[in-house]
Amino acid sequence: MRATVIYGERDVRLDDVPDPTILTPSDAVVRVVASCVCGSDLWSYRGIAPTAQPRRIGHEMVGVVEQIGSEVETIAVGDFVIAPFYFCDNTCVNCANGVSTSCLHGGWWGSADRDGHPVDAAQGERVRVPLADGTLVATPTMPDDALIPSLLTLSDVMGTGHHAALSAGVTDGSTVVVVGDGAVGLCAVLAATRLGASRVVAMSRHADRQAIAREFGATDIVAERGDEGVARIKELFGGIGPDAVLECVGTQESMDQALRSVRPGGTVGYVGVPNGGPELPIRTLFNSNIGVNGGVAPVRGYIEELLPEVLSGAINPGRVFDLELPLSEVAEAYAAMDERRATKVLLRP
Repeated sequence: MRATVIYGERDVRLDDVPDPTILTPSDAVVRVVASCVCGSDLWSYRGIAPTAQPRRIGHEMVGVVEQIGSEVETIAVGDFVIAPFYFCDNTCVNCANGVSTSCLHGGWWGSADRDGHPVDAAQGERVRVPLADGTLVATPTMPDDALIPSLLTLSDVMGTGHHAALSAGVTDGSTVVVVGDGAVGLCAVLAATRLGASRVVAMSRHADRQAIAREFGATDIVAERGDEGVARIKELFGGIGPDAVLECVGTQESMDQALRSVRPGGTVGYVGVPNGGPELPIRTLFNSNIGVNGGVAPVRGYIEELLPEVLSGAINPGRVFDLELPLSEVAEAYAAMDERRATKVLLRP
């Protein structure tokens, strides 16, 4: 089969790789219907996270089950399934505590399982899924093709935006600012709106992304950054700031923007993958009673909650995909996101 391999900075290729097979009784093999490029993939693509040797890449996918191991009980051949950006048993104590990203038996696409077997990454034609019963979520029926983009967001960006909002305590009537207008930031706008926020400000300097943010419920757009951005946010909220700021980038600058914008006693929910060395100013947090909460999003625990609303059309997070390409053009997919010609690229094998 064919799958995406990253060789180094701005060097992504589609290679021939071995077909996946059932290696343990809890495995499934899934034919990928759609995958995509994530903003966090760009850290490796740009060389910020160096690639020591060629490796498989990609962690978001939906597809159809082709094979199952002898111990798989809840997933059947022919099911259309959503896979979170990691695999997990969904039964260990950490999963039960709502932190399935810390599953005692789980791991990451493109790495290895706990038995040492290699695990396929998502940007390919097929994937071996360890711990299939815990990892995969099947839809009730085969979905319409038009729903595929929104279903794919449940593997990562919609669940991650939702985690940012929950981590910041967004609830009915909350005032919210979202830092970052990538796919996660836009989904965070949608998540805050869905949870009942009374006012949602999207910090964005791109007209196309501003339009999506408005569709997702943003009441205001702020294009300024740094000191000017903080001043503009304070101005919108009576000189004090919002109840919650959702940090969806992962840089020192974005975290600084979030911390200086939130009101005293407010909370920053952070889900941006940390790069660029963001550190917390503990004295500032202490003096203003600012809370900081978040981390890698346990999206497996959110799929069942969000899935009915995607299937009914109540939410349409698939709007974040503004470019669709065949897997054969995966190098162009990375370049388009790197050069900000696309917000998020969907790949079809």
